[in-house]
Amino acid sequence: MSVDADKNGFLKRAQQLADAIQEHLRAGSSFLVISHHDADGLSSAAILGSMLARAEARFTIRIVEELREDILDEIQKNQPDVLIFSDIGSGYLDQIATRQLAKQNLIMDHHPPNGHTPENTLQLNPHEFKIDGARLISAAGVSYLVSRQVMPSNKDLSALAIVGALGDMQDKNEKRSLQGLNELLVEDGVSSGSIRVDSDLVLYGRETRPIHRALAYTTTPYLPNLSGREDNCLTLLSSNGISLKDGERFRTLADLSQDEKQKLLNAIIGHLTSIGFQSNVVLDLVGTVYTLVDEAPGSATRDGREYSALLNACGRTGNPSIGISVGLGDRKTALQEANEVVANYRKTLATYMEWLTNSPDAIQKLSALWVVRGESQIQPSMTGAFSSVLSSAGNLSADHAIIVLTRAEDGGFKLSARAPTKLLKMGVNLGAALNTVAKKYSGFGGGHNVAAGAHVRVEDPNNFLKELDETLISQMKNSAGN
Repeated sequence: MSVDADKNGFLKRAQQLADAIQEHLRAGSSFLVISHHDADGLSSAAILGSMLARAEARFTIRIVEELREDILDEIQKNQPDVLIFSDIGSGYLDQIATRQLAKQNLIMDHHPPNGHTPENTLQLNPHEFKIDGARLISAAGVSYLVSRQVMPSNKDLSALAIVGALGDMQDKNEKRSLQGLNELLVEDGVSSGSIRVDSDLVLYGRETRPIHRALAYTTTPYLPNLSGREDNCLTLLSSNGISLKDGERFRTLADLSQDEKQKLLNAIIGHLTSIGFQSNVVLDLVGTVYTLVDEAPGSATRDGREYSALLNACGRTGNPSIGISVGLGDRKTALQEANEVVANYRKTLATYMEWLTNSPDAIQKLSALWVVRGESQIQPSMTGAFSSVLSSAGNLSADHAIIVLTRAEDGGFKLSARAPTKLLKMGVNLGAALNTVAKKYSGFGGGHNVAAGAHVRVEDPNNFLKELDETLISQMKNSAGN
């Protein structure tokens, strides 16, 4: 955290929100939780749902992709006693202020605030305390730090908060560890006995899937000719003398010795070098692993990153209720359904990558942007996931931001953007740029400096993209001049 960060002020505000919740609990108030549809949003909602269930409160959870006018109108019509926004809300303060939505609004978010906090609203947002919400605390962490103040027994929910932070890729630090306020979550997870922290290879399905499948399912980082290609992964392992089976049982990454893990890493480096890709992407394959020790070995909910990927798949494919059920503890039907959702989700992402590889004309290059034009190919709910995969793939140069754009259901355009570290250091702020430019095109946008999104209602997005590109260039020029 920066030297100006006000950690104590943040935690004091968390206590204020917890006090308000306790007061409403004593009064028997009803709660409505509105949360975002990604892994962080579902983790946040599950934390708050668990906290309210343990307090025997009346509550409803609703998951949304955007906080549209019709959603706000519906909330205003039904008027819950307490409305909790998690992982959404801070970017819609002006819209919230124009309505009497509930007796009290509580916002637990980590996106930069846009507007002024309404009178009947308490907001907990790290940016108000000069804490970077893109890297150092996610909405799940914000929701958790309030929940643990409501009841100390909620400390075990720190595991879900870690899942949310990993889902928002806040592990892009040295050794892929969580830092900043996220460290409070890890400390609570370890002290409560719900989390174990180790250093290991970071592959998707490290405890649950055969080695070749875990390698094929890994998309962060994206491994060309391996991600999504089980046949190539089988060949890589066999040709490098890594045994696939122990008797009749397929081995998992957790079964490998340290020597075998090093052999696997060297094999991946050799593969990437042989096809002309930078091998330094494999540095993201080694790092800190967060294990949820209360979960069954071999379960998709045991590894923090795999759990977050499961929740993300549920939310992005229109199955948030499955993800919430898993987050609230269903380890039977919901978990089985979630595993099926994940399998289809991974296939969809692999299909997108194959399409893009075979359709170079779909990539539009501007001065500061790579734009993937997926109007006829990419589902609107998948733009964020696909832009994240592309940002880690390394096959588009790291001197441009990446935008994945597709046609929205209302006829406009939905897009998600990711910025590389190089551009962030040059002053690029995607959230601020999209917020400003989208408004000029009958839309809305926002998010973090590194990851953001927008929805614009235009027939042709080219003028919007051109102005966005110019805005990013202007940001870099202004930063260089300061």
